[in-house]
Amino acid sequence: MEKHIIVVGGGITGLSIAYLAARSGMQVTVLEKAGNFGGLLHTFPVGGTHLERFYHHFFTHDAEIRWLIDELGIRDNLAFYPTKMGVFHDQRIHDFTNINDLFGFRSLNFGDKLRFGLTGLYLGKSVDWRKVEATPALQWLERWAGPRVIQNIWRPLMVTKFGKYADEVPLSWMVGRMRQRMNSRKGNREALGYLTGSLKVLLDALLEQLSQANVRLIADAPVRELLIRNNKVYGVKTGDEIIEGDQVVLTIPAPPIAELLKPYHPDLANQLASIEYFGAICTILELDRKLSDIYWLNITQPGFPFGGVIEQTNLLSPQVYNGSHVVYLSRYFTPDEAIASLDKEAIKTLMLSRLPEIYPGFKEAWVRQVHVFKTNTAATVCDLNFSRKVIPCRLPVQQLFLANMMHIYPDERSVNNAIRVAAEACRVMGIPSEFVPRGPSLSGLIGF
Repeated sequence: MEKHIIVVGGGITGLSIAYLAARSGMQVTVLEKAGNFGGLLHTFPVGGTHLERFYHHFFTHDAEIRWLIDELGIRDNLAFYPTKMGVFHDQRIHDFTNINDLFGFRSLNFGDKLRFGLTGLYLGKSVDWRKVEATPALQWLERWAGPRVIQNIWRPLMVTKFGKYADEVPLSWMVGRMRQRMNSRKGNREALGYLTGSLKVLLDALLEQLSQANVRLIADAPVRELLIRNNKVYGVKTGDEIIEGDQVVLTIPAPPIAELLKPYHPDLANQLASIEYFGAICTILELDRKLSDIYWLNITQPGFPFGGVIEQTNLLSPQVYNGSHVVYLSRYFTPDEAIASLDKEAIKTLMLSRLPEIYPGFKEAWVRQVHVFKTNTAATVCDLNFSRKVIPCRLPVQQLFLANMMHIYPDERSVNNAIRVAAEACRVMGIPSEFVPRGPSLSGLIGF
């Protein structure tokens, strides 16, 4: 008889596991508590097409996402575009894409710039992340890149992204970040990928393939209980329905998993409950003109309610969005920050109020539409020695498995890295996945 796999969570990790299991001829059921599938891949209509609620792009070295795109027959939708980066510092925008821009950055002297470049190169090319997990990134950078580099670049960037956790971020995370960026560069240029039609194209194609493979996709189905007998899982309860299966894999965030496991393994439940998450807010503007020529602007000026300005239409043409210029204002937050409790209208007002400080002359009359999206589980809080907190994929309950965002560490959250985690989970579960190519991503190395 064919094996029945129950996947709890309908985000990209869960759907990728379902795809691999169904590809091998297994019976699969996917349970999603929301009304639709996709998780952080969700999109919404803009200008006759769709756009991600939370910005997404691909790197040139993302082998796993390229594999899935080929599998789904949507390779013609994938294109790579040259991008331009910048920083807002000392009340002005500075280009920060290549070495020429670095040497034109006046807040650092020649020695600082040299140390900035060399430390970045060293972290991206030479450091074994396993050996620097106990080292705070800012502490190491202050020693080797120097205090002016810390003061003008790294500390404001880290505080903007990680808030009160900035001093606890391990150097291993920085290694993953540097490696990711450097592998997508050719000389002085960086190229980033995007799917024409947005990730909706990928999600629709994936769901269609799953339907054709007779995967049972059940939305509005939060799992209320794990069914465990003699320390072996045999199914789940969702609402009034009991679904039995041979294996269960949990791809949802750690806190709800902790609640499910509490009756059976309270110590493990406590470990899972200790995993903290950053929330994220993306305020998306549809404008009648561009703000700048920069795709990704990092804010190093303290006190701003957003840490990045991502001009989507400096990656794609505004014509894709019927002439609108599309801009993301992004912000990570922790539950205790004031912004976490603001409603969408208050967030909109807060974000728009600070734009004239970066773009003099900005007027709200330029704004055609504003969209605000918020999630409370955008990324795990990765502090020192975080790998010790990562729960192994194979849980102490027989035939019960875990694959979620914590397994992406020390890399950065992305669709590509979620697919890698899914492939590794399938390997542990005995589902063939060796044909999924492994790129240079550092995700899926811990817990498998």
